[in-house]
Amino acid sequence: MRSNSFGERFSITTFGESHGVAIGCVIDGVPAGLEIDTLFIQSELDRRKPGKSKYETSRKEDDKIQILSGVFEGVSTGTPLSMLIQNTNQKSKDYGNIKNLFRPSHADFTYWHKYGIRDYRGGGRSSARETAMRVAGGAVAKLMLKKLGIEVLGGIYSIGDIEAKSLDFEYAKQSIICALDKNVETEQKELIESCRKAHDSVGGVATIKLKNIPIGLGEPIYYKFDSLLASAMMSINGVKAVEIGDGVEASKRTGSWNNDEIKKEGFVSNHSGGILGGISNGDDIDIKVYFKPTPSIFKPQHTIDIHQNETICELKGRHDPCIAIRGSVVAESMAALVCADLLLLNMGRNMTNIEKAYS
Repeated sequence: MRSNSFGERFSITTFGESHGVAIGCVIDGVPAGLEIDTLFIQSELDRRKPGKSKYETSRKEDDKIQILSGVFEGVSTGTPLSMLIQNTNQKSKDYGNIKNLFRPSHADFTYWHKYGIRDYRGGGRSSARETAMRVAGGAVAKLMLKKLGIEVLGGIYSIGDIEAKSLDFEYAKQSIICALDKNVETEQKELIESCRKAHDSVGGVATIKLKNIPIGLGEPIYYKFDSLLASAMMSINGVKAVEIGDGVEASKRTGSWNNDEIKKEGFVSNHSGGILGGISNGDDIDIKVYFKPTPSIFKPQHTIDIHQNETICELKGRHDPCIAIRGSVVAESMAALVCADLLLLNMGRNMTNIEKAYS
């Protein structure tokens, strides 16, 4: 079991803690000869990094990426590609008053019972700080996908109950909250701000779209495209549900309504979200990722300590009022990692591909 690694042929292993010296990752399986654009990798990290606005945590980290191995003269060598980000703005003292307390709905409780060790400084390994390295790894995957004309798009569909009426992925790239619909962006911002001022938090939903995916990606039965996407998304901090295509709505329909009819030019509709039988069908792959409200809030709450004593949790520190915003960038990255992995797996699945490679 590889509890800190993801992927088979294109795999990423992350390491580090929220308030440790650094966080990092090792990517194995990057094909040799891929141009590694460090400016692009940094731009992806800048989209996720904290401290850019009042709609996210005030912890300011530059998240400057260092490539330690696997790249020579700007090109991947085919050997493990390792990257590192220094932690530069820890304020561990902010967590001193909860050293022995469990934050309600936080992983503090389960990590303590599993490991018997309490890294109270920002949550340690359970912190979303770790996801910066997934974005770095996802950026490398995106560089590979770009060579094949595959796009990974994402943004915020809803904050609380304020939902987008239309999806504009280009607009989301410039929106400070990654909003997909500029017509509801102000209302979404106001909801986040009102929760922040009330020392509370709010949940949200990210939409991810994969375009130009070839037919045939996905491994039956236990490495299906949709099951792998679900696993990837559910591994992100705070994600509580994932939908592919029309998702839950499909359970309310008849087959005649939900089926995607086929004509010579392609599918008439895309209720399936681009995946049939766990294998990509050539249509866009549509994913919705549901984030819970940030559990670290500044309202007094009942809890217990490590000695089972009942007490009140009163937090200090810096926390996102809505984790879905930066989480949407992480979800994009995980989708890219899934695609890269399945592309490499699929290459050896029929003799035609093998003959092309070796003849």
